[in-house]
Amino acid sequence: MDRLTLFGLFAVTAMLVCYALEDRSRWFVLGFACACALGSIYGFLQGAWPFGLVEAIWTVVALRRWSIRPQSMA
Repeated sequence: MDRLTLFGLFAVTAMLVCYALEDRSRWFVLGFACACALGSIYGFLQGAWPFGLVEAIWTVVALRRWSIRPQSMA
């Protein structure tokens, strides 16, 4: 397994964990956004630009969700 594949594995694993824990804290929503950004980078580095583009869109969506989530959910 090369470094790029390990990077991709880390990105999608982080996405899964943060998504599963989003109800616990708004910071997991931010973590999900960061993991989506990593997934996007992975997609572009691998040459799968449609995957990279969709993950970039998910990054924006997750950042928006994080910004409107109530602070009391911290």
